[in-house]
Amino acid sequence: MSSDSHEVSQLNELKIDLDAIAVIAHYKGNSDIIMDEQMPIFGGYAGGIEETTIVDIATHINAFVMSSASWHLDGPVHIRWGSTNTRETLTIAGWACATISEFTDMLSGNQYYPCAGPCTEMCLLEASAQSITDTASGREILSGVASAKGVVTDKTTGMEARMMGEVARATAGMEISEVNKVLNALVPLYEKNYATAPAGKTFQECYDVKTITPTEEYMQVYDGARKKLEDLGLVF
Repeated sequence: MSSDSHEVSQLNELKIDLDAIAVIAHYKGNSDIIMDEQMPIFGGYAGGIEETTIVDIATHINAFVMSSASWHLDGPVHIRWGSTNTRETLTIAGWACATISEFTDMLSGNQYYPCAGPCTEMCLLEASAQSITDTASGREILSGVASAKGVVTDKTTGMEARMMGEVARATAGMEISEVNKVLNALVPLYEKNYATAPAGKTFQECYDVKTITPTEEYMQVYDGARKKLEDLGLVF
């Protein structure tokens, strides 16, 4: 459809290959909406938090200059944990997006890769931390949630995206000082568990597949995570 986004990916860091250039030419020839994707690696070629933030901002600019993008899909990722929800990657994403929002009119999205799987409190809290960060820093598009790092078949459901969306609405309009207080209390609730993150359940175990409704078990997990967020200061 003419309204669909068509993806092309940069290579780490700030690189592209001939295949991607051919794809871009095809998209432009069809007047497609182009979504340029790149996930700068914290702890990789770019280095630490500050350096990776600079690279992240550069990948945004590169998306529009090199790929003729309509919008850029971000996603700073931790080299050790393969997650976008760590303390370091949240800092990078927040700084980069705030800069892009302040000084450009570029549209920016962010990808969500929690360590934990669906139907776990940890997964919902991880996604919430990123949603808070993205919303407060001016992100236009939230693209998630790829639970269990997005690498396990059927390990993603609509409930994680629901939490992402509800938290974004709750965060909108909050003062940055209050946002930081919430994040400073929220991230420690899960960051010690990356190595032992719960695997969670498959979509088929989380939903009634005939009616596409979440199980009572998942609703209880969801409500528990939401209550924790309310206790930290979010108002739903």
